[in-house]
Amino acid sequence: MKQKKLLASMLLAFSATAAMADITVGVTVSATGPAASLGIPEKNTIALVPTTIAGQKVNIIVLDDASDTTTAVKNAKKFVTENKVDVIVGSTITPASLAMIDVAAESETPMISMAASRAIVDPVDAKRRWVYKTPQNDAQMSTAISEHMTNSGVKTVAYIGFSDAYGEGWSNEFAGVAKARKLDIVANERFNRADTSVTGQVLKIIAAKPDAVLIGGAGTPAALPQKTLKEKGYKGIIYQTHGVANADFLRVCGKDCEGTFLPAGPVLVADQLPNDNPVKKTAQEYVAKYEAAHGKGSVSTFGAHAWDAFKLLEAAVPVALKKGQPGTKEFRTALRDALEGVKNLPVAHGVFNMSATDHLGFDQRARVMVKVEGGSWKLVK
Repeated sequence: MKQKKLLASMLLAFSATAAMADITVGVTVSATGPAASLGIPEKNTIALVPTTIAGQKVNIIVLDDASDTTTAVKNAKKFVTENKVDVIVGSTITPASLAMIDVAAESETPMISMAASRAIVDPVDAKRRWVYKTPQNDAQMSTAISEHMTNSGVKTVAYIGFSDAYGEGWSNEFAGVAKARKLDIVANERFNRADTSVTGQVLKIIAAKPDAVLIGGAGTPAALPQKTLKEKGYKGIIYQTHGVANADFLRVCGKDCEGTFLPAGPVLVADQLPNDNPVKKTAQEYVAKYEAAHGKGSVSTFGAHAWDAFKLLEAAVPVALKKGQPGTKEFRTALRDALEGVKNLPVAHGVFNMSATDHLGFDQRARVMVKVEGGSWKLVK
């Protein structure tokens, strides 16, 4: 009888220990370097997410990759080999996220990127089946820009973008939609995130006399071409991508940003959304929480990408726990499958409907057009 009681006690203790196993999340963000204005609000947001999901403690490890691809890969490898994480969240920028895919796939660890390029999740092949992302695809956003251009009477466009995967991705996506809408791309230039001058590129653009210029950049470095265009007297319409949707960009660009158009996630103008917008309530929830911690007007779309990543985990983890315990391959696989099964989940940027062929899961409810007006964001209706 004593042995039976002892055995029962040991089993109960083991069950309690197993039930209390931590869910470990490895987060790599670009909190320093050229993409810091994107990565800092993401890092700030991580401090606001739940510390338990479905009754399980969530252990979050945050590392800075300094906007460097090599460091992002190093962080990802550390997560899977040393920290034994159940899921990776990151990185902030496209080049780093693309480079991390191999680590996620080889270790069979789900990864949720906070970068924009469609190439991160499309096509959903043997490697990308482990990868998801929260920002809208550049393809979705370039369509919004091209629609606005044609509605505004634009016929000719010049493009200047980062000389990396983000800039190339935008160039390729926009070229496709521009052709479909009979927009003539009359110049195509590049610059580096850390450049301090783009005078040569801008002079070539002005010489081509485009009706509009699209800047394929992100964060504060995207202000450089815009300020130079204004300095050199360009009078046409300027478009930016959703990569600049934060207060730091407005601060650095200043008066040179006035009148700029860009597509953005609805969270950027949450209070301006109509009441029947399905994203308004969840977007306002995030804005309220972030601004309570960091001050009015501090919110950006980038922090919301981190928020949405954890909203995905809140939806998927309870499903995965039915098939495995955190810290095991079974749990990681179940979590991957559960993420793919997320349906009708409203978040700060849109409504997620994942599938085996779509690891973003956003439709057109995830985008709005905004204009810089009076130093702030104005919803274009």
